[in-house]
Amino acid sequence: MNFKSLIAGFLESVERFPSRAALFVDGEQRTYAELHQLANAIASAIQQRQETPWPLAAILAYRSLTAYAGVLGTLEAGKGYVPLNPKFPLERTRKMLDLSGCSVLIVGRESASLLPGLLADFPRRLTVILPDTTDAAELVAGFPDHEFVPAPRMAQGSDVLCPPAVEPGAVAYLLFTSGSTGEPKGVPISNLNVRSYVDYTCNRYEVTQQDRFSQEFDMTFDLSVHDMFVCWERGACLYSVPDKATMLPAKFIRDHELTMWFSVPSVAGVLARTRLLQPGSFPSLRYSLFCGEPLSAKYAQLWQEAAPQSVVENLYGPTEATIAISQYRWDGAKSPEECYNGIVPIGWIFKGQQCRVIDTERNLLPPGELGELCLGGSQVTSGYWNNPQKTQEQLIRLPATGDTVWYRTGDLVRQREDGCLIYLGRVDQQVKIRGYRVELQEIEGVLRKYCGAEQVVAVPWPVINGTADGVVAFVSGVATIDSNRVLASCRQTLPDYMVPQKIHVLEEMPWNANGKIDRLKLKQMLGGTS
Repeated sequence: MNFKSLIAGFLESVERFPSRAALFVDGEQRTYAELHQLANAIASAIQQRQETPWPLAAILAYRSLTAYAGVLGTLEAGKGYVPLNPKFPLERTRKMLDLSGCSVLIVGRESASLLPGLLADFPRRLTVILPDTTDAAELVAGFPDHEFVPAPRMAQGSDVLCPPAVEPGAVAYLLFTSGSTGEPKGVPISNLNVRSYVDYTCNRYEVTQQDRFSQEFDMTFDLSVHDMFVCWERGACLYSVPDKATMLPAKFIRDHELTMWFSVPSVAGVLARTRLLQPGSFPSLRYSLFCGEPLSAKYAQLWQEAAPQSVVENLYGPTEATIAISQYRWDGAKSPEECYNGIVPIGWIFKGQQCRVIDTERNLLPPGELGELCLGGSQVTSGYWNNPQKTQEQLIRLPATGDTVWYRTGDLVRQREDGCLIYLGRVDQQVKIRGYRVELQEIEGVLRKYCGAEQVVAVPWPVINGTADGVVAFVSGVATIDSNRVLASCRQTLPDYMVPQKIHVLEEMPWNANGKIDRLKLKQMLGGTS
């Protein structure tokens, strides 16, 4: 029996439901047959023109038909996809493209203006596929070292594609997360990893072709994989939430009668603060899922009242464990008492996956003890992209657990006797800001460079119900700095959500009893302790 790859579910839906709606984006609806036609053309272009058998292709597009068809076409060509966000600083995008090793880049119309800066002095030859472009003569003349494949050339031979067989361990997608050294970390997720997730999730939520899925997440956020492939696995329709509505999507949910919702809890918070989360607001929703940051009990209950026919669940999972690996189902009667500090538990590990809680010496801890959460099973990545040192640090063996390789999450938890996990924070200074995983050390490294100071601390702020909306920085050891200049420099290097909102210059940092900078004291200076 052949292994079922990630793309296989979509292709089965094309066969079963060719005329059903598969995607709603930019105000237009596309059927499975139409979406597959463009994906197939992209796949053909990749297969026919790639000079090296590299396993990945990159996609520089944003909430467009090309973005979604690019993902599908890359997978259909037997490659894994590397999503790049055109809203990220160009320097960071170049770094990710370089680290990925890709020689094929798919570019949407909305990202075309970035090409000159991206291609200039790029260290290797790229084949640039342009599904939205009819004439690439100017690019060909300006960048003769690269090949350009506009729409007319892309379509040549697109009817003869035969999707190659894919091994379970082949990379389905490669995402880059924040790295403490300033170098983005690549996390490769295999077809087996994500197939395990998709199969489990489709069955758990009883997905059918009648469902209508939200698509809130940027493709550089692994939760977007759930949106696309749980949806397309069963012939449902994916509704790409317009950029302007991602934080205030109430009207979009109602207008399109969505049945499956998935977002970070911050969205519920914004709707609550703007009085848009009213009882009965979302009668069409069957399931409402939240992931990416702590979910407050208050927002869970308000959402449940707004979507009275919906099951509300809190999901948890780092990128390294493929989208999500535990779930907690909200129950208005008993859940408030099970919350800790007003935060909903992350619940029970998915059936077929595993977890352990360890102390600082990697000893297994019994239920009730505070420790670091480790994850094992078919959803856990085999290691970091071209980074054996980081792989060795994070993927470990544990005593009395056989040959299982465990991923150290860096998350502090307490496991109840019944197996339910209570999330208690981070072991290190890695945090979630607007749902994105961020290592504060990376922000601090950039600030040291531009401030000319060694004593720099980045603090997530403001924090509301366990969720950070931004970052504030503290600097000492310099008489004064030009904050506007420093922040402008940061914007050239860091994504918007990592750029400090403000920089405070202190005469001296506060210290704790251990001689370390007292981060708690800094938070108190901002007006709170959360």
